[in-house]
Amino acid sequence: MNKLLNWVDERFPLSSLWNDHMGQYYAPKNFNFWYFFGSLALLVLVIQIVSGIFLTMHYKPDGATAFASVEYIMRDVPYGWLIRYMHSTGASAFFIVVYLHMFRGLMYGSYKQPRELIWLFGMFIYLALMAEAFMGYLLPWGQMSFWGAQVIISLFGAIPWIGDALTLWIRGDYVISDATLNRFFALHVIALPFVLVGLIVAHIIALHEVGSNNPDGVEIKKNKDENGIPKDGIPFHPYYSVKDIVGVIVFLMFFVSVMFFAPEMGGYFLEHANFVPADALKTPEHIAPVWYFTPFYAILRAVPDKLLGVIAMFASIAVLFVLPWIDRCKVKSIRYRAAIYKVNLAAFVVSFLVLGYLGMLPTTPGRTLVAQIASIVYFGFFAVLWYTSKNEQTKPVPERVTK
Repeated sequence: MNKLLNWVDERFPLSSLWNDHMGQYYAPKNFNFWYFFGSLALLVLVIQIVSGIFLTMHYKPDGATAFASVEYIMRDVPYGWLIRYMHSTGASAFFIVVYLHMFRGLMYGSYKQPRELIWLFGMFIYLALMAEAFMGYLLPWGQMSFWGAQVIISLFGAIPWIGDALTLWIRGDYVISDATLNRFFALHVIALPFVLVGLIVAHIIALHEVGSNNPDGVEIKKNKDENGIPKDGIPFHPYYSVKDIVGVIVFLMFFVSVMFFAPEMGGYFLEHANFVPADALKTPEHIAPVWYFTPFYAILRAVPDKLLGVIAMFASIAVLFVLPWIDRCKVKSIRYRAAIYKVNLAAFVVSFLVLGYLGMLPTTPGRTLVAQIASIVYFGFFAVLWYTSKNEQTKPVPERVTK
């Protein structure tokens, strides 16, 4: 085996890659529960790619046969129902894990210097994931898939001057049709997965270049021993690679439970209307995107003007890109930050959850008012952070990491 390894190393940097990213990559020794979600996101990505490959073997991207091919997978393909539910459950699991991963970044300041580029790569991953999910949402060619895509694509028509041409280009036709289904299938199966994997590789390389953050927000590279090894660091393998296995097992217990016993999750993971073939002449009573898009959809609906609503929706995502420069506080971790930041972050999370819930419901004057208030709180988080962070009264940050 040593001779084989040496032969490979002479032709490919296998050992150096392993050492740089696993065996001799030193991570802070005080990682906690919140640091499971990065590795879980990689796990779900693998689940989605593998299950997606098997689905494409039987799926037909044709407007006349797409819905029937999904039914064929569910009913006639051996264990096809399992593969389909694995993929649909994985889509929601991906966003759950990513949202928790992003929340950890907000808590511990993982977007702050020197990790701004890591955060930007992460946000581009989030955008690519949203595009991937939206493209895949149309493929079952059910009622909610068809009309949900119709509503979302029509939003681009509100953009001045280029709106009509842009919506025509996205659809590939003057209406949602077979051409739309074909291009969405190509983007979902080939183009966007390549983009997603490339961004994830860049995200990990950037992370390992500057080192991982930790719950104390202390840079472990500043305290090294005589051998140049961080005093507060431990090798990622075997310590965290083994620890992550525990997180994977717990996650899979929940994942498999949903997949086997509640794959529809009451209509949140798989909408009931999507079990009806797409019909361009029959509009569902209530159209809403999947739950992981609903916070931004609620912001869109909270603004009476369509163009301003579209701007607000895109701004709610774009503002996250500049978060490293909005937060001017020198302290990273929430452990040592002032109460104003903790209250502000809590209000932001509550507003996001409220918007997500309202986005799944039909509009009423009362719900619109609540959505408007929640939208103000959402954007207010960034305004308050900009105003208060520079002169924030923080607690002393320790020189070394704590437990």
